[in-house]
Amino acid sequence: MTFEQIIFYFFSTILISGALGVVLVRNPVYAALFLILSFFTSSAIWLMLEAEFLGITLVLVYVGAVMVLFLFVIMMLDINMDPLREGFVKMMPLAALVAIIIAAEIVLVMASPSFNFDQSVVHAADYSNTKAIGNILYTEYVYPFEIAAVILVVAIIAAIALTLRRRKGVKHQNPSKQIRTKRNDRVRLVKMPSSSTQNRAGE
Repeated sequence: MTFEQIIFYFFSTILISGALGVVLVRNPVYAALFLILSFFTSSAIWLMLEAEFLGITLVLVYVGAVMVLFLFVIMMLDINMDPLREGFVKMMPLAALVAIIIAAEIVLVMASPSFNFDQSVVHAADYSNTKAIGNILYTEYVYPFEIAAVILVVAIIAAIALTLRRRKGVKHQNPSKQIRTKRNDRVRLVKMPSSSTQNRAGE
């Protein structure tokens, strides 16, 4: 067993342990931290596979932005996890069945004759992983890439439409009316006698 294989098994063990921690731990904050650990170890494995762009993107985007947002949401909402844990035992058989199917698929792929675990591709020093991904993404997979972009745009428009829909009993603002408003519509000047005048009238 080579040194690279030892490192790969080391990171793989940490990755599997972190994934199990995400599912099995009871505290949602700890689950998010285990997910961050899984992302870091996945990034390390991608670096070993010479996928530097994917590894750096995983750390910068998911760990640096998405997971920080997850932690803020989890800490600010203070969700009561007791009702959510009630269905854990009920859904355990289905989850175990799905896990067994996924594990069987991985074993079948690794046991196929076309899969060679010891095969490694060594690139030159000037090899650019980002350039290779861009060439494949915008040539061979350009149509799936464009379809995914359209689906994301539709999802964004749907989220905005759901947010701006009119609902009864909910106060909302109309920015166009706020901009067109004038002082006479908001302020009313009332003439009142001064305090000295009132004192004289009382006397």
